[in-house]
Amino acid sequence: MESLPKNCILEFNSDTLTFLRKQYDLDKPGRIEEAISVLQEWISKQPHFLRKDFRKDYLERTIIISKGSVEKAKKKLDRICTLRTVCPDFFGVHNVHKFELLNDLGVFLPKITNDHYRVFVMKNGGKKYPNGFIDFYRYLFMQFEYIQAYDYCNGLTLLVDYTEANIMEIVKCLNPVDMKTAVTTIMEGYGMRIKGLHLLSGSKAIEAIVILIKQVLSQKLIGRIQVHKSIDSVYDYIPKDMLPVEYGGKEKSLLQLHEECKNTLTTNEFSNYLREMNKARTDESLRQGDNNHEYMGTQGTFRTLNVD
Repeated sequence: MESLPKNCILEFNSDTLTFLRKQYDLDKPGRIEEAISVLQEWISKQPHFLRKDFRKDYLERTIIISKGSVEKAKKKLDRICTLRTVCPDFFGVHNVHKFELLNDLGVFLPKITNDHYRVFVMKNGGKKYPNGFIDFYRYLFMQFEYIQAYDYCNGLTLLVDYTEANIMEIVKCLNPVDMKTAVTTIMEGYGMRIKGLHLLSGSKAIEAIVILIKQVLSQKLIGRIQVHKSIDSVYDYIPKDMLPVEYGGKEKSLLQLHEECKNTLTTNEFSNYLREMNKARTDESLRQGDNNHEYMGTQGTFRTLNVD
């Protein structure tokens, strides 16, 4: 890529492309092309990959989110293809307009921070969750597929708003196995680096959420959890102006961003893209060496995650 193409829901800083390439020593002429070529050659030699024709810009983004490491990018591609195979219910093309999200809103903010991190804001507004959170996970993974296809960032900062939530109902309905699968997919499949996880709630019940979250995170990431009683302290970590208006910022409302995101995810163009990416799976019988036990057991394993 010579430049980052304009996007209908994501914005970039003027120096995002050059900054991230330089950060990983990929700014010199021919360096990023060489890295992509090495990754393409490796993909072509993987007999268990059911798809081998990935776009060059997709591979570049994979390398960038892998800290410029081709070796990490290889692992990331292998993991996301394996996870699509062993956890098919979480992936695929869905009409998110029909999902029972029950007033839960979650979206990546349009603007990016000065250090090129993308911010994800989620608001838990539902009171009961009779069907659990499976629809939200599917909606979330569709967004991550979009991020993988079009974003260019250093990683993520997460803000989860529980101020209007029925926290004990959430705790009752959260499935730790599904939580583990979601965290594994985000951290190891999509390869996202989490700079901070910020929970907004004035209720003492938030500690129950923290206890659950800690079950599926590494010690390093647990150390990045911050609980805020009010939005004011969040501004120390996320620039106020880039937040939605209901959080004191200048961005569109979270509901408006949420609707725009759902509309984008259900376009014919992106639906066709998702169908193609859903073919990027593995045939474990063709994997060279030992089978991928690490991921074949994802839905029943509580292995500690190691993240950068």
